[in-house]
Amino acid sequence: MSEPLVSAQSGNREGGPAFSLGSRAYRAVWQVAWTLLAAWTPPPLHAWRAAVLRAFGARIGANCRIYASVRIWDPRNLLVGSNVMVGPGAHLYNQGAIRIGNDVVISQRAHLCASTHAIDDWHFQLRLRPIAIGDQCWIAAEAFVGPGVTMGRGAVLAARGVLFGDAEAWGVYRGNPASLVKTRPVLSETDA
Repeated sequence: MSEPLVSAQSGNREGGPAFSLGSRAYRAVWQVAWTLLAAWTPPPLHAWRAAVLRAFGARIGANCRIYASVRIWDPRNLLVGSNVMVGPGAHLYNQGAIRIGNDVVISQRAHLCASTHAIDDWHFQLRLRPIAIGDQCWIAAEAFVGPGVTMGRGAVLAARGVLFGDAEAWGVYRGNPASLVKTRPVLSETDA
């Protein structure tokens, strides 16, 4: 991703805030802007919502459908390919970067979390752990993708699955914690 990426302060032994005042002010403006400009819009206005996200620093590809009820922590840390659907109520908690490939479906109320806290630190300092979702992946309804996860091309996370480790290409995962249950056939555009 190109600059600027928001990054947490590292090594703060006093347990102070992980993000600067400027970063917190930006996010406050972002939340107000999304509420006023996008959160109330009807479903067909996907292009408008993508434009709002781009205005706040997100990189959004062509033909994306991002619903009004989606929650995005920081658009500057979001890179979305083309032909992506982010369903109603999805939560992209992208303190760290979230990269989503092409032809991806993130279903309703799915949650992607790109940060965690250091449990060996008295102050539980924030640690950014970027998420990468490969092309042709599907994250089903109410599934959770944890910090630092990479989903290989064509991987599927079943409904309410919880993924804390990487998912291999074309693998189908389910459960909590999610485990590989089978592989799906390799797909190409000619298969569609």
